Amino acid sequence: MLYNKQVFLVAGMSRSGIAAGEYLLSRGAKVFVYDDVDDGNVRAAITRLEGLGCASVSKEELPTASQKCDVLVLSPGIPVDHSLPVAFKKAGKRIIGEAELGALEMRCPCVAVTGTNGKTTTVTMLEGILRTSGMNAIACGNVGRPITSCLKELGEDGVAVAEISSFQLETLSSLRPHVAVVLNVTEDHLNRHYNMENYIYLKSRLLKNSTESEFAVLNYDDPVVRGFAEKTRAKVVWFSCREQVDGGTLTDGWLCYKGEEILNAEELPVEGEHNRSDALAAICAARLMGAGNASIAAALKSFRGVKHRIEKIGELGGITFIDDSKATNVDSTVKAIQSVKGESILLVGGKDKGYSYEPLFEAVKKSGVAHAVIYGENAFRVLSAALKCGFTAVTLCRPFDMAVRVAYLTARRGQNVLLSPASASFDAFSSYEERGKRFAELFKQLREEARRPLPVEETGEAE
Repeated sequence: MLYNKQVFLVAGMSRSGIAAGEYLLSRGAKVFVYDDVDDGNVRAAITRLEGLGCASVSKEELPTASQKCDVLVLSPGIPVDHSLPVAFKKAGKRIIGEAELGALEMRCPCVAVTGTNGKTTTVTMLEGILRTSGMNAIACGNVGRPITSCLKELGEDGVAVAEISSFQLETLSSLRPHVAVVLNVTEDHLNRHYNMENYIYLKSRLLKNSTESEFAVLNYDDPVVRGFAEKTRAKVVWFSCREQVDGGTLTDGWLCYKGEEILNAEELPVEGEHNRSDALAAICAARLMGAGNASIAAALKSFRGVKHRIEKIGELGGITFIDDSKATNVDSTVKAIQSVKGESILLVGGKDKGYSYEPLFEAVKKSGVAHAVIYGENAFRVLSAALKCGFTAVTLCRPFDMAVRVAYLTARRGQNVLLSPASASFDAFSSYEERGKRFAELFKQLREEARRPLPVEETGEAE
C-alpha cells in the first residue's frame, strides 16, 4: 500500500480508529476522519487528530469526502452493512480495519486468539508467559493496545499476542499468525452477524491464511472448533479438559502438554473449568513459541485474572460484590454462575444481542443463583425467558443504579451480588468497562451509606 499516494477515510473514533488515524499520518497519508456520534470523547479525539493533520468530515460533507477517498478504514463498532461501507463497496473501493493495517505492516511473529469467551484471559496469560520467558511480547488488538500502535516497539524480534474479535475479522484478510488459537464458538453478536453460520464463518477466518508451517491450537471440547481442523492447512494442536488429546490436557489434576506436567490445576489462582481450558490453550501456544515449562508455570501461578471478569470488588455486611461485567453473552454468564461459590443474587440485562436467554435460566435453575434482578433495555425479553423456564425468583428493575441497590437489599449475609449481565452494555454505557466501573462506584456508595450514623429520632421534648 502506497500511503502517500492514497487518501483514507477513518470511520469511527474508537480506540482503534484513533490509532489508525495516527498511524496513517505517520506514513504520510492524507486522512479524513468521521464519526456519526457526537459526544465529548469523539469531539476530543477528532480535535486531537485535526491537530496532527487529519481533516474532519461532517455528516453533510461525507458523500463528497467519500468520493475523494481510496480506502475506508472501518471501526470494529461499525457493521459492514452500514450505508458507508456499502457505498464504498459499490464504488469498488477497499474497506479495511485498523487490525488489517497492522497486519499488513507487521514484521514480527504473531500469536492470534479468537473465540466467543476467554480471549482476554488467554491473551493476558500468554503475554505473561512469554514475557517471563524473556520475549518482548505485547498484548494487542481487541485488548491492550491497537496493533498499529505496537508495530515500532515490536520490531522484528517481538511477539504480537493479538486478541481478534469477530467484528475485526469482518475487515481482516492479511493476518497470518504463526500460532492461531480458537477457544470456543457459542451464540453471540447475532444482532450483528444475523445467524450462527455467519458468526462461525467469521471465527474460522482467523485460520484462512495459515499454511503447513503455522499452527492451529484448537479446543477439542468444542464441536464447532473441532470442525475447524478440517478447514486449515496448519498443523493442529489440540487442548482439552475432558479428553486425552495430543497437546494440552488436564490429566490427574495437572495441566499438561504432550504428557509433560506443567502445573497442578489447584495452583492456578483462578477457578473454573473455563479458566483451566484457557490456561491449556495458553500453554500450547507458549510451548509452540519456545517457552519452557518453568516459565509457563511461574507466569500462570502469578496470574490474577482480568478486570471485570469474575472480579471480587469487596464485601459489605457479609455480602460479596462480584464484577463480571465482561460477561456480555449467555455462555459467559453460565460459566460465571457455575464458577462462583455460594448463593448469588444475579444482576442480568442490558443491550440485546439477538439470542435466546432460555439456556441461561435453565442453567440458573441448577446453580447457586437464589434470585435474579433484571434490568436494562432487554429486561422484558430476559424476564420472559426466566418465566418460560419456570424461574420466578426475579425482580424487574430497569435502571442500572436502582437494580444494584435492589440486589444488595435482596441479598442475605453469605450471599453474593453478582453482576454478570449476559448482554451488551450499550443501552446505558459506552463499554462493559464503564458498566463495571459504575458497579464498583455503587458498591462504594453503599459502603459509605452503611457507615453513616442513623439519625436520632426527634421526640419534640425540650432538653
